[in-house]
Parts: sequence; structure tokens; C-alpha cells
Amino acid sequence: MNNDKQDQNKTSNVQVISRAASILRTLRDYPKGLSLSQIAKEVGLARSTVQRIVSTLEQENFIAQASSNGGIRLGPEISMLAAAVHSDLREEIRPFLIQLSNEVNETVDLSVLDNGKVLFVDQIIAPHPLQATSQPGAAFPLHCTANGKAILGSLPITEVENLLPDQLTKYTDKTITNRNELLKELEIVRKDGVAFTREEHIHGICAVGAVIFDRMKNISAVSIPLPATRFYGNEQKLATALLKTCQKIIQHFDIKQ
Repeated sequence: MNNDKQDQNKTSNVQVISRAASILRTLRDYPKGLSLSQIAKEVGLARSTVQRIVSTLEQENFIAQASSNGGIRLGPEISMLAAAVHSDLREEIRPFLIQLSNEVNETVDLSVLDNGKVLFVDQIIAPHPLQATSQPGAAFPLHCTANGKAILGSLPITEVENLLPDQLTKYTDKTITNRNELLKELEIVRKDGVAFTREEHIHGICAVGAVIFDRMKNISAVSIPLPATRFYGNEQKLATALLKTCQKIIQHFDIKQ
């Protein structure tokens, strides 16, 4: 009898963990937050069940209140755990980034999707007097950066629509602010496997980006940012070198599985 109760407790504990994981994965796709009822609908659980799990997750800082709409979003503890994963990923990928930077003689960035933005986690700086650099830890918008577009282009359209804000912020006169126009460009990114930004986020700065997948199938982006004067006319050369490197990284993870 005691053994039966122990088995029931184990099953119940595993079920709670599985449900909590499902809730966290759902919130990952909704950086603007969801209400308890919306979460319940997404994960197929009763609202009361979701409320109990959410309360515990909130106590542990895995989720937090979304100030914009009073909903629930991922919390700071998730970012701290992700940072530990990013650290390991960064060290494993860095040799490939250095090789790419040396090949094209330009700065190379590694970034990840984080709460609706693209977060820079590593950078190899090229020795140019004029260069485009972003400190690791900086977060940029998805819709007007090469790494952001590359990530969006690798996701299902439903996730893309959830990630994009209702109004696309205009940063320069070249920023795409029409959602339909951006979605059309993402179709090309999805087809070609490479994304470009042509002074859409910062005047005078262009970039090319592509995605990689680690052995857990998590998405990261490798990008080459550079001044517009060295970009125009060299787009295809940069894209070819980038895609070749990304393929090497993906093969590296496959071999080590």
C-alpha cells in the first residue's frame, strides 16, 4: 500500500513538472505575456490548475507579471539559467566565429532570442578603425536587424506573429514598419537561409545573418555587422562565407551527438 502511494506521488510530481514546463514553453512564444485563461487554453489545462502552478513558478521567479497588460511572462530566473547555457554555447562556437571573422576581416556576432528581442552573447571584433560593434548583453529589435530577421525566418509563422509587436518601431528611413512587407521578406529569408539589414536599425550600418541550431535544437544567430561602405557590393561574398560557417557549426553539433 505504501509502495502504491509512493508510486502515485512520483507520478503526480512528474506530472506537475511536465505541466510547468509546458507553461514555460508557451510563455516563451508570448513575450508580451498571457492571462491565466489564455495559458490554460494554450496548454489544455483547467484555469485553477494553471493558477496553482503559476503561483509556485512566480515564487521562484521563473515567471513575472507583464506590466504592459497585467498578464504573465517569463521571469528573471529564466534569463539567468539561459545565461549559463549561453556561456557553454559561446565557448563551443567561438572558434568558428574567430575563423569566420579572420576570413572576411569583419566583426562577427553571436546572438539568441530573448523575451521578444535579439540578445548579443558573444562578439569577435575585427581590427578596423571603422567598425560596427555591440556589447554582449545588448538587446536589439527583431524586425530590423539581420540576426533578428534570421531568427524570425526560422520560426513558424504563428510564432513570428506572436513575437512581433503590433507596431513596428521606425529607427531609420529604411526600417520596414509594415508587418505584411516584413512577412514577405521573411519568406525570402526562410527560402535562402540568410537575412540582410541595410541601414534599417542604425544609419550607416548593414549586416548579414543566419541561424544555427545546437544539439538541443535551440536557435542562435551568427551575424556580420559592418559599415555600409564595406557592405554594398560585398553582400553575396559575406553571405556565402557566413552560410559556410553556419553549416560547419551545425555539422559539429551533429557529429558530437
